[in-house]
Formats: sequence, structure tokens, C-alpha cells
Amino acid sequence: MEEYGGGDLLSEAMGSAARVVVVEDCVEAPGAFVLHLLLKRALASGGAAAFLALAQSFTHYDRILRKMGCNLSLHRRNERLHFFELQAFPAGARNGAIADSLVRLYGEIQRVAEATRTEENAGQFTVMVDDITLLEVAAHGSVDDVLDFLHYCVTLTSEMNCWLVILIHEDIYAGEENMGLLLHLRHIADLVVKAAPLSTGLAADVHGQLSVVNKGTFNKQRAKGQKVWNFHFKVKENGADFFYPGSRH
Repeated sequence: MEEYGGGDLLSEAMGSAARVVVVEDCVEAPGAFVLHLLLKRALASGGAAAFLALAQSFTHYDRILRKMGCNLSLHRRNERLHFFELQAFPAGARNGAIADSLVRLYGEIQRVAEATRTEENAGQFTVMVDDITLLEVAAHGSVDDVLDFLHYCVTLTSEMNCWLVILIHEDIYAGEENMGLLLHLRHIADLVVKAAPLSTGLAADVHGQLSVVNKGTFNKQRAKGQKVWNFHFKVKENGADFFYPGSRH
């Protein structure tokens, strides 16, 4: 059994070269805990992050990460964490106003990324979106506006060598007519981390299965390595356990 840390299964499966990471989950196996772990890792390594929160408030994330030994309030005061609470996104806007709002949002992200880059001994910058599905809802279902925003963010990863992490609810896009956003995310991703329920049903000491798919397009050496990792997980208050099936006693 592996605790989340420097040598855990998730870190080993993900490596360090990916720039765009997509986390897929479903109602039976929520994947928000992966974002919590990756946010902690990003801040603990001396980096900074822009966190776009549509699903939960800052108070929610601060409480969870504090149990994991990461003080988001402190990181926010020190301007290592730039938290954008988007529950109040202009949902009533029409006729280009949503697109304008997303452009302004990207401008803010770009500004803080550039400011971080100029600092001495600056670590890697990370952009996280806690629920791209809700961003699509806020944009009145305008997938084009959301895709444009994502394109800007992906461009930022290559221009500034930063990291983009996006959570999407796969089960919402189960129908073929609704799969546009999900398919696009899979296309731009270097890594796809998928949380799914156990095929055998519920278990007291196992919460689900993680699949990490390395598309192998971002690092030739990594492409020769393992492409797909599958292991079980159990979410705890202070993190998560990762382990191969049958290895836990």
C-alpha cells in the first residue's frame, strides 16, 4: 500500500513531464480528491497556482487541504495561491458577454502566471479548474466559448511551461450527442486520470479504481514506458492510499 507522497503510485504513474492533465470522474467515484492531492503537490514544491472554483468555495478547499497539512489561507496571503471563486460567474449574460468574461478571466490568469515567473527561484505555475462542466453551464452551454478559453490556457502551458489540470464529470457526457467537450479534453490531454467505481461493487476499504493513461506525446523517453496504470484507491481525511488490487491485507 502506498501513501500519497514522493513515491506513491499516482505520482509514479503521472511522472513530471505532462503539461495538460484531465481528471475524469462520475457520481459513483468522485475525483475531486485527485485535485486536492495535485494542488498540495504544486504548492509544496514551491510553485504557485491559479485555482478556478466553480463547484466549491474557498472555505471548503481550505478545510480539506488543512487536514492534509496544507494551509491554503497562508498560501493565498503569500500570493502563492490565486483563488478565483466563479460560483457568481455572470450567468445572465448573453450575446458575447460570456466570451468577454472568459477572456478577462484568462487575462487575470496570464497576469498572475507572468508575475510568478519573474520571481526569483519561482517554481512551476499550475492552473486548475475544479469543474469544467459547471463552466459550460455558466456559459449557457456554449461549448465554443469554453473551448476557446481552454485553448488560451493550453497555449499558456507551452509559453510559460506551466501545468493545466481540469476535472470533468464523464457520466454527464455519456450520450454521443453531448461528448464534444469530453472528447476535446481527451484530445488535448497529455495524461488522463480516470476515477471509476469497482467492477465488483462497493467495498469498505476500497473506494474505487484509478486509471492513468499516458498518451506518450509529450516525452519520447516516457513514451517508451508504461502507457496505462490501473490501481485502487481509498480516500482519507488527510490524503489517499493507492495500491494494486490484491496487495492490501
